[in-house]
Amino acid sequence: MKAFTVQLKDAYDVLRGGSLECILMEQPFDLENWGWKRPALIVVPGGAYSCVSKREGAIMAADFLSRGFQTFVLKYLCRPDGVHYPEHLTELACAVDYVKKHAEEFNVNPDEVFVLGFSAGGHLTANLAVEYSAVSAKAGIELDCKPTAVGLSYPVITQEEAYKGTHDNLLDGYTEEAKAELLKTLNLDNSVTAETVPAFIWATATDPLVPAENSLRFALALARNKVAYELHVYPQGGHGLSNASPEVNAAQPYHARISHWVEDCAAFFRLYIKENIK
Repeated sequence: MKAFTVQLKDAYDVLRGGSLECILMEQPFDLENWGWKRPALIVVPGGAYSCVSKREGAIMAADFLSRGFQTFVLKYLCRPDGVHYPEHLTELACAVDYVKKHAEEFNVNPDEVFVLGFSAGGHLTANLAVEYSAVSAKAGIELDCKPTAVGLSYPVITQEEAYKGTHDNLLDGYTEEAKAELLKTLNLDNSVTAETVPAFIWATATDPLVPAENSLRFALALARNKVAYELHVYPQGGHGLSNASPEVNAAQPYHARISHWVEDCAAFFRLYIKENIK
């Protein structure tokens, strides 16, 4: 295994910052032994666009690394760094583009790049899922940033049903009129089309910060547009559970059941890969 960090702004001069922690199996033993490359997973932690949560970063990469994915954790700039939309979206788009462009180096199949986001990171991930075709124009450079599919963990989808500070941080510096206009698309259930990528979604019914209605709205929008999805709403659980392991959370009896989401998500992603990994 090897780990290193890429400063995305060194590769993309349109960016103000952003880094990609690469946590990879040293290759090419897969290629030598079985003749295939690994799918890639980019993890996008939450933090209400005010910080990047540590509880949803490397530990999630480790879970998916053990399931056959080459893994990456995006650390994106947030409101305290003086940035606002679409900087975060551009950083994630550049991260996807970077992994695809360096697929040979990372022993990754460039057609199998997945993104997994949590809370506000789920909003960012869903934003890419619906807006990937528009990012190049927003960024001013050509980017190959369409993910194969996405995972959304207790995602913020709409300001109408979530912690309002998330969208306030995202749109800091905009006028009220501009915010209202941007929210027409950044309330992401309104932006789903038939071209949106497939999504695995999970939430808890008792989340006090980001109600499950966010996930339900996005899933319904996917259903209306005939986009593939899988949805799990667990009856108990707070916000920010990550993989629901004792390493991250004070143990609760219902966490063991919730922790199944990791394997369910990996199984959903496997629907879109050619390699026979388990």
